[in-house]
Amino acid sequence: MKPQITLLIVGLLAIPVLGLMIYRAASAPLPDGFPQPTPNGKIEVKQYPAYRSGTYTHKGKLSQAANESFRPLYQHISSNGIGMTAPVEARYPSITLQESPNGKPDEVGNAEVSFLYRNETVQPKQIAQGIKVENHPAVKVLSIGIRGPYTYMSYQENLERLRAWLAQHPSYVVSGLPRRFFYDSPFIPDPFKRSEVQVPIK
Repeated sequence: MKPQITLLIVGLLAIPVLGLMIYRAASAPLPDGFPQPTPNGKIEVKQYPAYRSGTYTHKGKLSQAANESFRPLYQHISSNGIGMTAPVEARYPSITLQESPNGKPDEVGNAEVSFLYRNETVQPKQIAQGIKVENHPAVKVLSIGIRGPYTYMSYQENLERLRAWLAQHPSYVVSGLPRRFFYDSPFIPDPFKRSEVQVPIK
């Protein structure tokens, strides 16, 4: 076999290995007691423990909530020496639970975006204007795992899948606001980004 072909094969085999290394290196730890991310395409019922967060309220296009909230939240944890965890949480208004078969990429409202603290003992010494520290109770959710870009259309499409599941399982009812978990940093290529769409249930 020619040396050039051998090098090409070795290079192609190294790409997924390198991608996996970057994937692991860029992933922050989960908050204490949090379950592992739901696998891509799987729908499951999950139980989350109580947790604490620093939260910023975004007002405007819901599709921009996570991006526009990142800077004030990152400044908050940086100024307080708080370690980054994953996922980042975005809680969307109840209007997004309504069916939107044609999609509404410019849907507006208030979304609460949170950086989650590692545990409930974390207490920031300084809290900037626009940031609030919240304690969240334990919650049971219906979750779907997603692999791919963090688009608002992806949120809507997967929320529709959860609605369809709930229609087939009437023993469960929605008991709170829908949310999305974003697990990976911007350095992860879009096809490998992990997220979940969840609705609280009882």
